[in-house]
Amino acid sequence: MQALAPGYRLIVVGVSAGGLAALRTLVGGLPAGFSIPMVVVQHRSRDSELLCELLQECSPLSVGEVNDKEEITPGRVYVAPPDYHLLVERGYFVLSTDEPVRYSRPSIDVTFVSAADAYAPDVIGVVLTGANADGSRGLRRIVDKGGYAFVQDPATAEVRAMPQFAARAVPEACVLPLEEIPLRLAAIQGRRVPPCGTVAR
Repeated sequence: MQALAPGYRLIVVGVSAGGLAALRTLVGGLPAGFSIPMVVVQHRSRDSELLCELLQECSPLSVGEVNDKEEITPGRVYVAPPDYHLLVERGYFVLSTDEPVRYSRPSIDVTFVSAADAYAPDVIGVVLTGANADGSRGLRRIVDKGGYAFVQDPATAEVRAMPQFAARAVPEACVLPLEEIPLRLAAIQGRRVPPCGTVAR
């Protein structure tokens, strides 16, 4: 089991195929007043424009697409814009048009690795439904630097590959049914992460 500590400063979420329903469950399950900034990176086409609006419909938190050099503030859900890599610096975001990674821009791994380097051990990584291995390397980096990892139980994922790869790369991750993840996140503000009780597979 991972070493647990209060004081998390950032949550990064990676998702791909089947992601809209999963994100609505995750973001919609967070309460008003949830203060830890959350960054969502989803593989989506460059003409995708409705994700923020669809998440805002189900959440009391402020949801918006990231702007270059935007300051990270509490109580917000930040969405990576399509066709840009989203990098995390201490206190703000940077957008990049560097080459796609594993055919993806934004790349989940790029965001996770930069978040680990900027905020570890005070960062939590979350990997949800998806069709490839993006996010596994970054989630490993987060945990190696002392952060915490949640992975959607592949049995509850619309597409199982991404959480399966993540659970294999990070066997100490907390693997949970989707609907339980926002409950765990909501419980950690100023406290320790509740025991997982689920064996990664």
